[in-house]
Amino acid sequence: MVALENNNISYPHGAFPSVLTCSDTPLPFSETISYFEQLKIYSQNIKSPIYGFLTYDLKNELEEISSKNPDGMGFPPIGFIAPELSISFFDQYVKITAEAPNETYQNIIKNDYVSETFELKNKIASRLDREEYIKRVERIQSHIQRGDIYELNFCNEYFSENADLSPTEVYFKLATLSPMPFAAFVKWNDKYLLCASPERYLKKEGENLVSQPIKGTIRRGQNQQEDEFLKQKLSHSEKERAENIMIVDLVRNDFSHTAKDGSVKVEELCKIYTFKQVHQMISTIVATQSKNFHFVDTLRHCFPMGSMTGAPKLSAMELIEHFETRKRGLFSGSVGYISPEGNFDFNVVIRSILYNSSTKYLSFQAGSAITIDAIAEQEWEECEVKIAAIKKALSVND
Repeated sequence: MVALENNNISYPHGAFPSVLTCSDTPLPFSETISYFEQLKIYSQNIKSPIYGFLTYDLKNELEEISSKNPDGMGFPPIGFIAPELSISFFDQYVKITAEAPNETYQNIIKNDYVSETFELKNKIASRLDREEYIKRVERIQSHIQRGDIYELNFCNEYFSENADLSPTEVYFKLATLSPMPFAAFVKWNDKYLLCASPERYLKKEGENLVSQPIKGTIRRGQNQQEDEFLKQKLSHSEKERAENIMIVDLVRNDFSHTAKDGSVKVEELCKIYTFKQVHQMISTIVATQSKNFHFVDTLRHCFPMGSMTGAPKLSAMELIEHFETRKRGLFSGSVGYISPEGNFDFNVVIRSILYNSSTKYLSFQAGSAITIDAIAEQEWEECEVKIAAIKKALSVND
């Protein structure tokens, strides 16, 4: 099952559709052929939209990189479904696409949703403690001083073992606490994604391409005066603007591979958007898809998204494998859809919970951009701000 949700949030170039999709059988992907090439073939032969995900570890087929860190979840590198059932939600009506839509509707209204209770048996633990996190940030900065990279998105895992969880219940709580325009719920056999993402990875509508990377986060204030102060503080932060602009340049370069010559433009630079839990600094880069390339080539050339790697992208990804302790898997990957017309929209999987119901392993990650001007203690605190809603959804008290 793949569900996308916009939470009635307006967003430049539109938010996700609100749709729930199901299929008993996912599209088969072979490990011996390029995943992106297989996705290209599927996209050329569909009569209705397909929905699915791209994990961060697809990077391994794009560059000579391997991931040796342990993986607690076990999501496949890529997963898509051609829905047998699709329920689209609009302001005034619901559209059901199924073999027997009326019967499906009757079955839905007969069943009342029953709230489930859950309690984590073990506390949430941080894979890196504060002291070790700070040491690693300082070592990353030594690579910046040597000129290996300019910026690196460094993430830390928070986890709980033997966790009895109600994924649906937690998702609803998370969506209430932190409603976002690119939310998603994925059930893939025994694996779950509960995603409250504010970030778009890439959208194509007709010939028009849009990417909207986020770099720059600050908490909401306790009152209107403090909230406005924090918003202005983020807006005028030279460090946050520098981080954002580096990623804008990276996205412009990624677009240049498959966009029409001269079409790549920065539509909006370092604008502050306000959500329920945080203020975010977001830029919008647009381009026109070249007719010489398939749109899946654009997905491939832009993957993984620069906001989750750093710059230069290849060097940053190599160092991520060295300094981080776990495979990212679906975290910092993407969830979305592809239509028969060749349109698509994909998010960035951040502010998300991953859960394996068979092993009862629960995981979520948070990261921030490390630059030469970064202060390690402040980066740690930024991660804490980003996971605050997740902890509340899990009813975790510090």
